[in-house]
Amino acid sequence: MKLLKLTRIIMLASLFTNLSANAQDWANLERFRQENANLPIPAKNEKRVVFMGNSITEGWSNLYPAFFKDKPYINRGISGQTTPQMLIRFRPDVINLKPAVVVILAGVNDIAGNTGPSTLEMIADNIYSMAELAKANGIKVVLSSVLPAYDFPWNPGMEPAPKIAALNKMIKAYALQHGCVYLDYYTAMVDERLGLKAELTYDGVHPNEAGYKVMSPLAEKAIAEALQNNNGK
Repeated sequence: MKLLKLTRIIMLASLFTNLSANAQDWANLERFRQENANLPIPAKNEKRVVFMGNSITEGWSNLYPAFFKDKPYINRGISGQTTPQMLIRFRPDVINLKPAVVVILAGVNDIAGNTGPSTLEMIADNIYSMAELAKANGIKVVLSSVLPAYDFPWNPGMEPAPKIAALNKMIKAYALQHGCVYLDYYTAMVDERLGLKAELTYDGVHPNEAGYKVMSPLAEKAIAEALQNNNGK
């Protein structure tokens, strides 16, 4: 319980720090600049994987670090981010790191209105653009479903559940049509209200350790599929 409270404090602090920095660095390009510069090129036969996302991706390293241990996995999640912000930082935080695979998990903060109103088409277009940038640079693409959410604690009343379901259909259709791997977290984590199962979250939006333990084998399977997918470029 103390770990969950500490994690929530850290993530909230990260979110407010990111928001305060937006006036100077809207996409938060500085967040990983030094880490990226210090990262060596992939070793021979290394199958590097970059996880691009928001707080759900960022929190993975905090709440379930065992998933990343001793693996060529790089977490590039930033709390609070929306798809246009991720699209701006996609080259320095993904392409320039020369991964074999990118796992993109994005869209929920757009639906929450974190950086202003967005239609589902606008959100999907940004996700598609990231996928196409990756493929143009020889990177295999895993497109993740948005996790279910019944409401947003920081912006209640947005009724995100049906919007998330509709966006996931768009992402899945694009993935199937364009040779990307579709990573379906949603089906394994949704409850009868189209929200996130209570046992898998601490606030209705972000996974807890149990949630990440559900997500991890699904991600591993999708990464393996992407590496074997000759249509993924």
